[in-house]
Amino acid sequence: MWKWRGYSIRYQCSGSSGPAIVLIHGFGANSDHWRKNIPVLANSHRVYSIDLIGYGYSDKPNPRDFGDNPFYTFETWAAQLNDFCKDVVKDQAFFICNSIGGLVGLQAAVMEPKICKGMILLNISLRMLHVKKQPWYGRPLIRSFQSLLRNTAVGKLFFKAVATSESVKNILCQCYHDTSQVTDELVQKILQPGLEPGAADVFLEFICYSEGPLPEELLLQVKCPVLIAWGDKDPWEPIELGRAYRNFDSVEDFVVLPNVGHCPQDEAPHLVNPLVKSFVARHATPPTSVSTAS
Repeated sequence: MWKWRGYSIRYQCSGSSGPAIVLIHGFGANSDHWRKNIPVLANSHRVYSIDLIGYGYSDKPNPRDFGDNPFYTFETWAAQLNDFCKDVVKDQAFFICNSIGGLVGLQAAVMEPKICKGMILLNISLRMLHVKKQPWYGRPLIRSFQSLLRNTAVGKLFFKAVATSESVKNILCQCYHDTSQVTDELVQKILQPGLEPGAADVFLEFICYSEGPLPEELLLQVKCPVLIAWGDKDPWEPIELGRAYRNFDSVEDFVVLPNVGHCPQDEAPHLVNPLVKSFVARHATPPTSVSTAS
């Protein structure tokens, strides 16, 4: 556990030498979602996997305690990630991110460019429910629905229906193309932290978070090299829309992961782990520069 701004943050680490890698999970997940990557990458890297505040076994402060100032934002998580690199990793690091974790990594790299040496975005969230991506006439309806979830018993009933083994398994079977990878172990790794006190409030708060940055806005600002990899069978974040991100100057490559869904690191670690190793190897040692007299 690591203390951050008075909150307890859970993380995992493995490996004693090599470049530092920080693994950043997606919505509703936690550092255990990288259990198939940590031991393999740790053979040649210092690997860290963190539970973002509000998720996993990190503290879950009540969002209502912050008044009108939203707490669960990409800026909060990005600050947590950067401070983690300074306090725990004590080094520059490569960020490997899945889903909304990609927004966290990008935001962190924009806020403090010297920390991130490069990042891989695995099926980054397109944020299709963002207010900027909704037609003007649909926005009041969305706000009303969000208010219903946050401020009435409907939200808690909805969460109660979702937070069961059967529901979690069904959701995972939607987003994994190879459903044989949706094991009972995986279901429990995702479900158990969601049963902790405060998890429901965080879940509902994020569902109602339709502002903040978009990937395309952050990719315009990021300075480090970015590799995007996309499972082509993702039903939530269509690869046809994701391909547009290959046009940003910061994106050095767009890799298609065939017959893989929304969480490639867990569904197809045999594809993701070599990709991470090769990307880090390319960028771990900066090219020798020739000094010039001023």
